[in-house]
Amino acid sequence: MKNPFKSYTGKFSVEKFWKKLLHLAVHAGTKGVYSALLLFYAYRRKETPAWAKSIILGALGYLLTPIDAIPDLSPIIGYTDDIGVLSFGLVTIAGYINDEVRENARKQLSRWFKQYDEQDLLEVDKQL
Repeated sequence: MKNPFKSYTGKFSVEKFWKKLLHLAVHAGTKGVYSALLLFYAYRRKETPAWAKSIILGALGYLLTPIDAIPDLSPIIGYTDDIGVLSFGLVTIAGYINDEVRENARKQLSRWFKQYDEQDLLEVDKQL
């Protein structure tokens, strides 16, 4: 499968990822953060093939790039394209998101959000 975000794969780093997610948490909420976490933990699985990891790195690299289709300076609206790219990445590699990936993502999410609507996570899971 061709990776439409290949030019962004080199933009990914774990350190930048965690910093960006904290910022995303404030502006885009639990759905965006949960989506990014699912991709991140799917990437870390040994069983995830190289083509899927390339898609994940591209999607997460796009998220970390300060210059994108809609600047992130505008709250909520600025993250619309980022959420779209994350959603595309999730749907494309959905077969590699298992219960362990979901559990890891939820654990990390609960560290940042003391309270969140479980329905938000179920909506993301329903896409997969």
